[in-house]
Amino acid sequence: MDLSKPEVLAVSKLSPLYAANLQPAVTLHDRLHELDPAALAAAAPRIRAIAASGESKVSAALIRQLPALELISVMGVGYDGVDVAAAIGQGVKVTHTPDVLNDDVADLAIGLMLSAARQLPAADRYVREGRWPGGAMPLARKMSGARIGIVGMGRIGQAIAQRALAFGMSVAYTARNARDALPYRYWPDAKSLAAESDYLVLITPGGAGTRKLINAEVLAALGPQGILVNVARGSVVDEAALIDALERGVIAGAGLDVFEDEPNVPERLRALPQVVLTPHIGSATNQTRQAMADLAYGNLRAHFAGEPLLTPVPECR
Repeated sequence: MDLSKPEVLAVSKLSPLYAANLQPAVTLHDRLHELDPAALAAAAPRIRAIAASGESKVSAALIRQLPALELISVMGVGYDGVDVAAAIGQGVKVTHTPDVLNDDVADLAIGLMLSAARQLPAADRYVREGRWPGGAMPLARKMSGARIGIVGMGRIGQAIAQRALAFGMSVAYTARNARDALPYRYWPDAKSLAAESDYLVLITPGGAGTRKLINAEVLAALGPQGILVNVARGSVVDEAALIDALERGVIAGAGLDVFEDEPNVPERLRALPQVVLTPHIGSATNQTRQAMADLAYGNLRAHFAGEPLLTPVPECR
């Protein structure tokens, strides 16, 4: 062990890009809290940072186990798995990687909308399975000119709105507060927004405050022509209510990149032909994942160099 290098605990399987940045610069302990609690106890007094992904769980109990902990660097914009209050209470800073993934997530949201509306995965299967000579597919639906409601109007929500405008869509949104500088109509809650939307796109943070925000009432308000798109967190949707709504035709379809119990997706959801499913790939391009890895490492490097953190989470600013 190189005692000159800061010791860092990886709390989940890290992106190879993030790990590649870390390995020359730190002594990396890989998931000791899960794989070798005794080794964690021995290393705990020396661990100064945690390297995490956006899906990592960093509990108050784990934070308390690490008396020398100074920083939690999350490679991801979402950090709802981190007990930020516990971290702050122990004098630990938390960072994440916002902004660099805005375009990719917004692109995917539009892709899911278009795929669900035009039934592109089903059309692909129709050709591959040799069914085209037997007749045309059933007609799909138009997306251009429709109404999009966006739940969450941060940077990614605004990027989705800009793309929707290029499709001639009317844009409305709901968020914790109205943003007076934006030209889009504001609705005070998801249910009222859904009632005025053809596509309801979710890009709000996860966590206790938004858990099952999209419930049976919201889905009923979206209605039998409505399509739900989720590029936020699986926890934002009542998944059982969504499956029921899709099976009964309460809504027309869905495009989902995130799920309640990833990577486990219910068979009932996988069986629905009007649903487009992707495996949490919102930021999954080479360019964006490299930028995320570089920023996550940049926060660690800045901290250990005594420099200001590049992107602390809002609670730590």
